[in-house]
Amino acid sequence: MKFSKLSQLFMVSTTGLLLATLLTACQIVTIDYVFVASSKGAGNGSAGQIDTYAVDSESGALRTGAPSVSSGGTSPVALAVTSDYANLYVANQGNNSVIHFAIASNGVLTQKDTVTTSSTPVSLAVNQAGTFLYVVSGTSSATLTAYSLSAGTIGSASAPVALTVPGYTSDVIVPTAVTALVNNNAVYVTAYDQTAYNPGGSAPSTANPGWVFGYAVGSGGALTATTGSPYKAGVKPSAIAADPTNRFVYVTDFASNQLIGYTIQDGSVLDFLANGPFKTGNEPSAVVVDPRGKYIYVANALDSTVTGSVIDLATGTPSAAVIGGGTGTSGTDTQPVAILVDPALGRFVYAANHLGNSISGFKMNPDTGTIAGTQASPYPTGAQPTALVAIPHGNHSTEAVTP
Repeated sequence: MKFSKLSQLFMVSTTGLLLATLLTACQIVTIDYVFVASSKGAGNGSAGQIDTYAVDSESGALRTGAPSVSSGGTSPVALAVTSDYANLYVANQGNNSVIHFAIASNGVLTQKDTVTTSSTPVSLAVNQAGTFLYVVSGTSSATLTAYSLSAGTIGSASAPVALTVPGYTSDVIVPTAVTALVNNNAVYVTAYDQTAYNPGGSAPSTANPGWVFGYAVGSGGALTATTGSPYKAGVKPSAIAADPTNRFVYVTDFASNQLIGYTIQDGSVLDFLANGPFKTGNEPSAVVVDPRGKYIYVANALDSTVTGSVIDLATGTPSAAVIGGGTGTSGTDTQPVAILVDPALGRFVYAANHLGNSISGFKMNPDTGTIAGTQASPYPTGAQPTALVAIPHGNHSTEAVTP
């Protein structure tokens, strides 16, 4: 068959347009950056580092982003970012430091300022207003300290607030996590009484082992214990998350394999959800609520799984019929210890696997909450990752709800 020159020109033009369309469709669009705290090597003295990954908007697959940077110490254990996504903070246990990094639009981190904590830092949180950085620290004398922030720069510290259990002031309290409400009204810290914690045996103290310490935030950032604080929190609380509407708080109990839910009353006071606690996998180590407040995901360290549940928006109750494959459980690499939902689309879930030296990625169905593994997951990280955070990239709206 012969073609006229006009027909040949049409064929060439059409073919070129098709190829251009296919190439455009295959272009990778970064929707988030994920930052992971890990170490360069497995040794105790190995320098800490922060790895950067870019999230593909379609698949959720991760690829290496900006070059890794030093965490500013050894044994990094916690990360936090400001709500404008311009500043990142890392806590290093090896040298009792908290390091501030500026985040560029391409995900590049630049170290700015440093503070040294009086005891070993454990967890970090930044309030929504970006005016305070909350640091919980201590392995024998637990404290909560609020550092003022100005355009991300770490400023003066408030007087440390000691975490003690009434009637058992000499007991050793070990903090595990901290979170701040989106409305900036309150801060909550999980901790356990080491003196009372001795599974299967007798303990020197008769106190309840697990606790949540609540603090209302007043003028100038002053912290005042909320009515009834501290609140009982099972045996060994390991992580805490608040929903985006400032109505509910959730705590994982590492020792009892359960999720404990609380309602927030009078702006900051906690009260148990009536039908809790709720079953998790074995040794739940991290918890996150998605940006719309519809789903909650728990990382189970011993099982190497992520468990998801639908949240009843009226009561805050995680559904008994958990989501995903009929069981609500999805496998990760070995020992997940941190978890997040991406802030840009709210469609991807990532877990940092401490012994797997990796990140497991999942794509979420926004209508059901079901998650399935992303392409090429898990993704390699530095040695023994401990924490991860994400920021959106690009000019688009982020997922959120109006409290």
